[in-house]
Order: sequence, then C-alpha cells, then structure tokens
Amino acid sequence: MELDIVELSRFQFAMTALYHFLFVPLTLGLSILVAIMETVYVMTNRPIWRQMTKFWGSLFGINFVLGVATGITMEFQFGMNWSYYSHYVGDVFGAPLAMEGMMAFFLEATFVGLFFFGWDKLSKLQHMVVAWLVAIGSNFSALWILIANGWMVNPVGAEFNPQTMRMEMTSFFDVVFNEVAQAKFVHTVSAGYVTAAIFVLGVSSWYMLKGRHLELARRSIAVAASFGLAASLSVVVLGDESGYSASHTQKMKLAAIEAMWETHHAPAPFTLVGIPDQEARETHYAIEIPWAMGLIGTRSLTKEIPGINDLVAEAEQRVRRGITAYDALMEIREDPANASAEARFVFEQNSDDLGYALLLKRYVDDPREATEAQIEMAANDTVPGVFPLFWSFRAMVGLGFSFILLTGYFFWMSSFKGAQYPRWALRLAVLWIPAPWIAAELGWFVAEYGRQPWTVDGMLPTALSVSHLGVTDLLITIAGFVMFYTVLFIVEMSLMVKYIRKGPVQDVAETDEWMDRHQARLSGMTRAPFSPNPAE
Repeated sequence: MELDIVELSRFQFAMTALYHFLFVPLTLGLSILVAIMETVYVMTNRPIWRQMTKFWGSLFGINFVLGVATGITMEFQFGMNWSYYSHYVGDVFGAPLAMEGMMAFFLEATFVGLFFFGWDKLSKLQHMVVAWLVAIGSNFSALWILIANGWMVNPVGAEFNPQTMRMEMTSFFDVVFNEVAQAKFVHTVSAGYVTAAIFVLGVSSWYMLKGRHLELARRSIAVAASFGLAASLSVVVLGDESGYSASHTQKMKLAAIEAMWETHHAPAPFTLVGIPDQEARETHYAIEIPWAMGLIGTRSLTKEIPGINDLVAEAEQRVRRGITAYDALMEIREDPANASAEARFVFEQNSDDLGYALLLKRYVDDPREATEAQIEMAANDTVPGVFPLFWSFRAMVGLGFSFILLTGYFFWMSSFKGAQYPRWALRLAVLWIPAPWIAAELGWFVAEYGRQPWTVDGMLPTALSVSHLGVTDLLITIAGFVMFYTVLFIVEMSLMVKYIRKGPVQDVAETDEWMDRHQARLSGMTRAPFSPNPAE
C-alpha cells in the first residue's frame, strides 16, 4: 500500500473540506438572523429593519455563492481521489447526497434569487416567507450532508454483500434517524448560529466604535447577542449529547480525546489539562476533575468508560475474527454459486469484524498470511493521534464557553443597561470575530481525525479507500486547489470588507426620515406626515 498516496489524498480532502467549512457556518446562521430581522420588519413596519435585512442579506449572499462553489468541488473528489470508497458505499452514501441536491440545494438556490430580486415584486409577507425558505433550505442542506457523514461514523441501516463486495442499504429510515447524524446536525447548526451571531456582533461593534450606522448597529447587537447566547448554550448542551453518543459508537475516539489509557472505575474523572504521551501511554502532569467524565460519557455513576489499552486488546481480537471472516469470504468469492453452507455461516458470524482484517492490508496483501507482530500493529493502528485530539477538543470547548460569556455580557447590556457598551467590550467583540471559525474547524478536526484509521468506522480503512493515482497527479491537483482557493479567499475577503466598510446603503433616506419622525414624536415635536418619496 502506497502510504504517500493515502496521506496526500487525506491532505487534499482535509484542505478542501476545512476551506469549504469557512463558508458553511456563516451561511447557516446568517440565513436565520436575516429571516428574523425581516420578520421584525413585517411586524413593525419600521424601515430600519428592512435596511438591516438588506445589509446582512448582502453579506449572506456573498458568503453563500462562494460556499456553493467550494462545496461542489468536494463532491467531485469522491470520484477523483476516493473511487474505491465511492464504489464500496455508494449505494448508501449516495442517497443522502442526492436528497441534499433535490430537496435542499434547489430549494435554497431558487429562493435565494427571489430574496435578492423580489423586493419590488413581492409583498412584504411574501418576501418574509421567501427569507424563511432560504433559511430552511440552508439548514436542510446541512441535515443531509450530516446524515451521510454520521453514517460513516455509525454505519446502521446497511450490510455488506459478499457477492458484490459493497455495502447495501437495508433501511433508509435507520440511515436518516441515525443517532450520530442527528446529534451532529443539531450541534453543527448551533455552531453555525454562534458563528453568525459573533460575526454580526463584531461588525456592529466596529460600527459603534467608528460612530457610524448607530441605529442599525444597536439593533443588530441586540438581536445577535440574544440569538448568540441561546445558540452558545445550545452548543454546549448538544455537544454533551455528541459525547454521550460517542461513548457507545466511537469508544476509541472518546478515549483518545480524554487521553484515557486505562479503564477507570466508574465514574471516570475528566482530565482538564495534561501532556499525553502516546509512546509511553500515559498523561504527564494531568489535572483531573473527579466523576465528570463518567457523568458526561455515560450519564451514570456506575458505568465504566473503557481505556485505550483495553480497546486495543479488543481490537486485536476483532482483527483475528476478521481474518476468519476474510477467509470465508474468499471461499465464497471463488465459487459464489457453490459455496458451502459452512463458509456462509462462518462469514455471517464474523462479518462485523471483516474491516479489522482489512487493516492488515497495510502490511500484507493477504490478511490470512499476517504474522502475530502484524496483527498487533494493526490493532495499535486503531488508536488515533492522542495529543492533537486532546488539545484540539479542549481549545474548542474553551472557545465555546468564551462565546457564552461574550454574548451573555452583550445581552445583559442590551436588555438592562440601555445598550450602553464600553469601548473595551466593543473592541473585544471585533477581535473575537475569527474565534467561532477556529472553534468550528477544531470541531471538524476532532470529528474526522478522531475516526482514523477508518473511512467507515469498523468497516473500511482509509488506506483502502483511495483511487489508484500517482504522486504527481495528486501534487498537481493539490497545487491547483491551493491556487484556486487562494483566489476565492481573496475575493471573499475583499467583497466582505468592501461591503462592511460601505455599510447599509440601501433605503438610507427612507430610514433616516422615519427615524427623524420617530424621534420627533418621542420628544413631543410636530412634523409633516412622513412620505417615503422625498419629492412629495
């Protein structure tokens, strides 16, 4: 097996996936915030809310277009770099991707056009409905992608067919309502809502510091702070749900995140900080919180969380059973029509462990010829990199709690202190704009790196999933993606900065006149009746 090809393919997909996810969370969150703002406009008929809707909607549009462009290239990579994976799981993995295209992408793309070009064609109520359909389409798109991704973690509703050597779907219902997929979906969209809230909060704070667009900024801060606080709290709660799901679907990943080398007596402690040493299989200078991991991972005080060493020993047994399954599979494949009932029975009894035998393909062409040392190495391969997982998770969690504090503070100031924000808080909000993206990228790193060495957990090793490409082919495509995505990043940042600096230029005259009239009414002054047409 050419490991360089595998690593280059992994690097390329990781690079494009992480880059694509720069756009996804802001699209998810801004679509909801824009719909909320337009709903307030329809309910109050105040032009300032229409102005807010158009301004934040324009930033949503820039982000949406570039997110679509980068997302399409990711799907092409399944055929380019991961052709065996596509062959192996295409019957299952292709279904949610097709649903994403039919139900979500077309819905989203159609109503995005109506949102931007329908202001003078639709009534206020109709346009508000369009805004919500854009938001629903955006979130539906995430749902189907995460159903596909969740199946890779917990491959339910499908079984391996020895005749076709492929996974085949047995229950679409089980695939859709996979517990891992549902937990991933709610956690991911909540993270997107936090990203948009911090973005709106930071940009609005910049306006406040510059003394520009103050009415828009104050109202945007109020909306973003309340929405962001609710979303930040949801991320913590729903992240806990993902941890509980991992305790019985991804035990090795959970143990690696906690650098839990040995199985603790229940309830297990949570390692707050430490320095994991994968060679020595111990964590130096560990500071632990008693009972916390047991409560998070098992929701009880009596259930154990298995440690890495015990899970490696279990993996070694599964490799041995996988070899038995592989031997029976080869007998069935030699003469499918006349394969013995005993071979079929042996395969059925051990088929769940076939993927563990395939881990041996890294060391030997035929797993049945593996030595004891190779079996041990294959079992040890089931342990992902502990140090990067351990600290990536803690950095993500730390940032998550910072979002609660930041949005909570601005919510308090907006609701109970007359929206009078100190300059240090406004500066902090501006500086904190990149933080949600960092947290989101760390989250995806933990999710995907923590699944290694599997593409489909327990079934298909990553090393077997790649296409038969040369190193030169991969280096050329990686260079092409780097150049193309660099250009797109410059375009994205230039457009976003340009429109943020420009500010809300739409409906300014109408909004200003309405605000003057509103302030005059509050001060008891009398003015001429308001007209949206300055010529009247």
